[in-house]
Amino acid sequence: MSSPADDFQQYRHLSPFELKDQLIRLASGRAQRAMLDAGRGNPNFLATLPRQGFFQLGMFAAADSALTFSYMAEGVGGLPRREGIEARFEAFLVANKDVPGVAFLRRALSYVRDQMGLQADAFLLELTSGILGCDYPTPPRMLRYAEKVVRHYLLHEMAGGTMPESTTDLFALEGGTAAISYIFASLRENGLIRPGDKAAIGMPVFTPYVEIPELRDYQLQEVAINADPEAGWQYPPEELDKLLDPAVKIFLVVNPSNPPSVRMSDAGLAHIAEIVKKRPDLIIVTDDVYGTFADDFRSIYAICPHNTVLVYSFSKYFGSTGWRLGVVATHQNNVLDRALAALPEPEKQELDKRYASLTPDVRGLKFIDRLVADSRTVALNHTAGLSTPQQVQMVLFALFALMDGRDAYKTALKRLLHRRELALYRDLGVKAPEDEGSTHYYTLIDLANVVTQLYGRRFARWLMTKVDYQTILFRIAEETGVVLLPGDGFAVKRPSARASLANLNEYQYAAIGTALRRMAEEYYARYCAEKGIKAEAPLSVPH
Repeated sequence: MSSPADDFQQYRHLSPFELKDQLIRLASGRAQRAMLDAGRGNPNFLATLPRQGFFQLGMFAAADSALTFSYMAEGVGGLPRREGIEARFEAFLVANKDVPGVAFLRRALSYVRDQMGLQADAFLLELTSGILGCDYPTPPRMLRYAEKVVRHYLLHEMAGGTMPESTTDLFALEGGTAAISYIFASLRENGLIRPGDKAAIGMPVFTPYVEIPELRDYQLQEVAINADPEAGWQYPPEELDKLLDPAVKIFLVVNPSNPPSVRMSDAGLAHIAEIVKKRPDLIIVTDDVYGTFADDFRSIYAICPHNTVLVYSFSKYFGSTGWRLGVVATHQNNVLDRALAALPEPEKQELDKRYASLTPDVRGLKFIDRLVADSRTVALNHTAGLSTPQQVQMVLFALFALMDGRDAYKTALKRLLHRRELALYRDLGVKAPEDEGSTHYYTLIDLANVVTQLYGRRFARWLMTKVDYQTILFRIAEETGVVLLPGDGFAVKRPSARASLANLNEYQYAAIGTALRRMAEEYYARYCAEKGIKAEAPLSVPH
């Protein structure tokens, strides 16, 4: 009977995230063995303090609501009142001063009042009403104070606090993937991308970003901007120069990259800035979800703000994938609004009809506000917007990071991820990659490079010609219980496997390294038997 690994061809065209389910099925097929799923990037760590603050804020909000109809015994509450809310909140903090999360709320209120200069009572009213979810998100794009706080955090992390905050608009939505979906849909609806246009994509990349432009909805021609693994996964100037082609309407990039997990270098950012000077019409969409894990990170948005749409998700850094928290940021003077103003008059008239229910001045409607409306098919714009409890949790996450002046949380996560990577490669028996600017959130295990280090180039050439490396991944899953994703599913050109370093513990990554080394030893024994040579000890051994 054939093994499922022998039937890999039927799965070749699956997205790596669909393929992962097949690998998990194989890896979990033996009851006596633990499965080690390093396939998906959902972290097994999370920020506890802002969650404790969230739940305590909820207790205050529920009690404050009950004050309005306290004469009723049936559990009916009313809308929170601004008058006296700061005093009531202070009384709650004093009464619960030893409860986890309460001291965090006290510090958070102090920060927005004393460091950001926001009105404490208005801020508290927004958070209290928001966590109760007792009203529609107003404004639909983002709650007023939520936008101020999250923008302060975002520009601190993505731009090092070098940009004036008042020039950036935010739209709160259901994570980074929703952001990309909405952006492409609005670009199409507003005639800013059309079938046949070229879309440049930084490669390797998160697989759906390759698939979206090819859909019948968009029918874009993809142009690969290939990072060079020999140059630390940076984009060479000749690759970036593909953006000079005026047929390239949009450049989509993940920075730091997924799966190489490396931030774009200062030289790369500077080169893009020079390209934008020559291509002021170029639209850049950058997904910076991993930016908080990289040292000295700067977003393309900080370098080319007028041409860049910034997408950020809270999911990875705060361990909140289930919360679905993300934002889109655009500069108030941006290429999208300029492109809308330059559309032919007949197209403007069609768009006047599309958005007529929103405003009498459709021509003055910014792209980011069209984005909000399009997310609810325009007609339902009045019910658009991320749920208010989600926005409150987003605010508390942002404040948690902003108040961490020593970056203790960030440093702890970086150390955690790096130790996991070192454990994997130590027990695999080869040196861990040392790419400058790495986040260590994922690692690309270069299979040819690994076996070359272990047993030399001749064996590596034999293995790559004799065995389909994706079949190796199926064998690894079936025989060792380890789930890795194939690199070519992320447009990686070299035989490789992506391992997330975020979702298992250190000893488990060591076990993955050991399992992979044993698999290499087995193939090496077959090679020696076929060639009639004596097996040698590995050239590279665990330290």
